[in-house]
Amino acid sequence: MTIAGLPELEREVISCRRCPRLVAWREEVARVKRASYAGEEYWGRPLPGFGDPGARVLVLGLAPAAHGGNRTGRIFTGDRSGDWLFGSMYRTGFASQPTSVARDDGLTLRGAWVTAAVRCAPPANRPLPSERDNCLPYAVRELSLLQTVSVIVTLGSFAWDAALRVTRALGEPVLRPRPKFGHGVESEVGRFTLLGCFHPSQQNTFTGKLTEPMIDAVFERAAQLANSGQVPT
Repeated sequence: MTIAGLPELEREVISCRRCPRLVAWREEVARVKRASYAGEEYWGRPLPGFGDPGARVLVLGLAPAAHGGNRTGRIFTGDRSGDWLFGSMYRTGFASQPTSVARDDGLTLRGAWVTAAVRCAPPANRPLPSERDNCLPYAVRELSLLQTVSVIVTLGSFAWDAALRVTRALGEPVLRPRPKFGHGVESEVGRFTLLGCFHPSQQNTFTGKLTEPMIDAVFERAAQLANSGQVPT
């Protein structure tokens, strides 16, 4: 299945150079490399979203990891956060396999699309507000093209905030008071349901702030909301 407009958007994202700080950082990381990946060719460019064009669930992350997606060329691919994310998506029926190590590793998504609020790896994993704002139009266009999406799983508070901005840009209601992020929190925003999930970063998974049952519960709920209780097949 191909949706008109997605290939063009992907090309635009990959060629983007709107944020000088992010361009310099992602390219420096790709040039210097981590010692354990010294023999690999890094992607070193912005990352488009990927998944099932007929998705009912969109997963919104923060940004690519410097030696994960910035290396492999696919969001959440080649890092421990991705191991947690795709492990859960596999257990809940959204992914064809529990690991993601390279763009050509055979992973496919069913009923889900994975993307990020910021498409370049930021220093210290902290994008600036201006960088977020430069990137948000890509998510707005992406979500407008993925017309079957009804559930947005936000990985962390930054993604939750970005999702509220994206839905507002799409003409959905501005909620007052503004919904606050929390793990397992749900918020109806027009035609979308936002689901909060702690980000599967090592900071959260190593400390037990996020466990496998916790992240699985979020994706099970996403499946229920998007498919009337039926996990996608």
